[in-house]
Amino acid sequence: MTHRLSQLMSQLDRLYEYDREPVVPAQFKPGRQFAGLLAGEHVAGTEFVIGAFFVLHGVSFANLLWGLLFGNLLAVLSWTFICAPIATQTRLTLYWYLQRIAGPGLTAVYNIANAVLYCILAGAMIAVSATAIGLMLGVQTPALTDMLPNSLGWVLLTCAIGIAFLVLAILGFEKLSKFGEACSPWIFAIFIAGALATLPKLGIHSNFDNFREVAESRIWNGIASGGQEHFGLAHVIFFAWFCNLAMHIGLSDMALFRYARHWAYGLFSAFGMYPGHMLAWVCSGIMLAGVNRQMDPGRMAYEAAGIAGCLAVVLASWTTANPTLYRAGLALQCVTRNWPRWKATLVVGLITTALSCFPLIFMKLLDYVAIYGLVLMPVGAIVVSEHWLFPALGIEQYRCQRRGAAINWSALVVWVGTLAFCAWLPIHLYFRWLPGYFMALISYTLWNWMLKKAPGNPI
Repeated sequence: MTHRLSQLMSQLDRLYEYDREPVVPAQFKPGRQFAGLLAGEHVAGTEFVIGAFFVLHGVSFANLLWGLLFGNLLAVLSWTFICAPIATQTRLTLYWYLQRIAGPGLTAVYNIANAVLYCILAGAMIAVSATAIGLMLGVQTPALTDMLPNSLGWVLLTCAIGIAFLVLAILGFEKLSKFGEACSPWIFAIFIAGALATLPKLGIHSNFDNFREVAESRIWNGIASGGQEHFGLAHVIFFAWFCNLAMHIGLSDMALFRYARHWAYGLFSAFGMYPGHMLAWVCSGIMLAGVNRQMDPGRMAYEAAGIAGCLAVVLASWTTANPTLYRAGLALQCVTRNWPRWKATLVVGLITTALSCFPLIFMKLLDYVAIYGLVLMPVGAIVVSEHWLFPALGIEQYRCQRRGAAINWSALVVWVGTLAFCAWLPIHLYFRWLPGYFMALISYTLWNWMLKKAPGNPI
């Protein structure tokens, strides 16, 4: 038994992902793998929650469509012109590139925060999956108002699903991309089929003549319900843009795009934003209306598409939780230097599984998505400043690394100061990140511009 365990650990150690050094050209991946991975990741089980919440927040039909068209375009452009170019120029994960800029001490703090926040996000995917499997197994699903586990069956179910998700995340980028590539077409089909099957319940005829009328009166009617705040066009645009803020503006997806042959592969994110986010959010809104606006992803999918709908929820969550756990493992590995990636991923997976037991993490998903992107956003601005603005302005790059400092104090002050500024802003949570981003970008650049003339000063 001990020998077999030793053999298994040895095999896992060989799952090398260029964790601490640039990806070599022989390992660059074709575009179809990015299309499949990003499509699979962004048509997630949590889309059942997000699309449904747009209905509960009283978003009108016109505001939904225009908001999703424009907001998702901004997200695609952020991946294409900010994240992917830095990834293909450095061929490093953000977590290792950041050490040159922020120093190992601050990078460790960032990576731990990053890993924890991604664990919570992946835990939401597991919990959403549990609502679907729980429906088939007779396990009671938490209600919209539940913050804590409501039964032992729920805890056992989320733990079992979490372990299953973790296994694939350990296997690495190649397996993740192939899994997403295989699952995403089927998941899209079930989202569409579920929405189409729900339309007759809402009084929409086969020729769709009255679709707009029913959509505006029974689905996206502009009336908030369930005690939710009313959302307008700007809320939808900014949510669609910052839904993955940590990945594109925050640069966490350098972990994926470091394998890209060209920075233009960032455009493949459109496969996730439009067939994924936009289409899935519209379909889940229709399915919520079909169950009288009761927030229960598993029930929504089951009543719309039966067992296939429940399986779609599980696979949609799986294809998203896997890359999220992969990123979290890479982040933690930068702190646990002597650990192989699989061991770091195992730790974050177990933490994620424990967190998934708490329905709070997906019942408050919209606010959580805003907060976790906001927390990580200033670091993305600091990296962009150092990578592009410093050379253009003649400011020394990687000052912290060159001087052997453990902490880049200017980066730390800008990070904390930006978050304090965003917390102070008297505007909606969804809108705070954009002024915060420019504050971080400008203040970090100005700070180091002043240091340029006083090179002996501390960092």
